[in-house]
Amino acid sequence: MTANRTVLEADLKPLAGSLFQPTGFPDLGAAEFEIGDDTHALLVESAQSMANRLEATTWDEARADQVAELTALPYVRIITPDGVFLSSSRLEAHRLASAYVMEGKVAGEVGEDWMMEHLGLASGRPLDYRAIASACFRLDPVSLVHGVFFARKGTSKDKAWPWQPKIARALTSFIEATGVRPAVSGGVKRDVVINEAPPGMTARGYGTVPHHRVEYTADTITAYFTVDHAQFRSYGLSDAATALLAALADFEIATLLDGGLRLRTRCDLIVKEVRGERPDAAEAANRVAELAADCASELGPVTEVVWSGR
Repeated sequence: MTANRTVLEADLKPLAGSLFQPTGFPDLGAAEFEIGDDTHALLVESAQSMANRLEATTWDEARADQVAELTALPYVRIITPDGVFLSSSRLEAHRLASAYVMEGKVAGEVGEDWMMEHLGLASGRPLDYRAIASACFRLDPVSLVHGVFFARKGTSKDKAWPWQPKIARALTSFIEATGVRPAVSGGVKRDVVINEAPPGMTARGYGTVPHHRVEYTADTITAYFTVDHAQFRSYGLSDAATALLAALADFEIATLLDGGLRLRTRCDLIVKEVRGERPDAAEAANRVAELAADCASELGPVTEVVWSGR
């Protein structure tokens, strides 16, 4: 750890057996590559996917609300006109810039107009990143941990957004494996009624269909986490608010590592060893609660956005 960065490395292994299934990409498959000494490696989980998994530690699916440890924090909650929960800034790929926020209504005002005013955007005035960060912190501090990009062209009033503010990801994580070797296997989808389906019926789910699968073994599987404290400080928030963001990052990392990384059915990983100072989830949660009280004036309430449909 330095004054500007925290770096954590976690060695992982499959929970059962030795095979694992890495992330795959359309028309590409597994992201394989060579490192300096000609060692064969691959990407087990991308930075984008790990950001989603880390952010998911702040959300309780069973309650459709944020986890109890973070109840002191605000976020944006998206509901139907009759109050049924739809989504939130913790679940949306674009977080505060979600289409459901922008095209919904906040206290009767169109979300896109409301957000532009909330961020303080105005033509003929320079973009104030500190004001943008402060506004995002008031709505959902997690958005300053994982980033948000307001890529907007216009509002419902046909006003052009004078700026398209972007906050980069401050907590970055990914998983790589080295010394990898493919393990090719297969299976069959069996149909006890129609063995050989006529043309066109296989796509509808009929017929016995064999299939192949490529999994991997690896000498090492390592999860990497970096926290950019310099970026947190650049937001210009109070000391308590800045420390709250660091506590949030610690909470997410600790919760993810403690709960195991079941990335896919055939990619269920557990921690073997951690290099660096491993955060404690309970301690980080306590820090979040205490710091949220210290910077309460900078935090807003939970915001409800009503989305009526397309």
